[in-house]
Amino acid sequence: MIHASPQDEEIRRLHWQCRRGMLELDVALQRFLDEDYPRLDAAARATFARMLAAEDQTLHAWLMGRAVPEEADIRSVVALIRAFGRGPG
Repeated sequence: MIHASPQDEEIRRLHWQCRRGMLELDVALQRFLDEDYPRLDAAARATFARMLAAEDQTLHAWLMGRAVPEEADIRSVVALIRAFGRGPG
């Protein structure tokens, strides 16, 4: 029997948490998790996981730039996701 690594389990859990009630959030969060999350340090990874506890409307407002998170570490992760979503250039 093959056992998944703790990192694999974490990614599976986060993928499930990235599935939201809004397509825009699903796409932005899943793409970030798949493509940029692996480059984050442990603190930013923990912040991303904590950020996912926010309600859909709150996350949407943050990612669309209509609101700013109070916590500096969450602001940093939101900024990474927003920059990632814009792509290069």
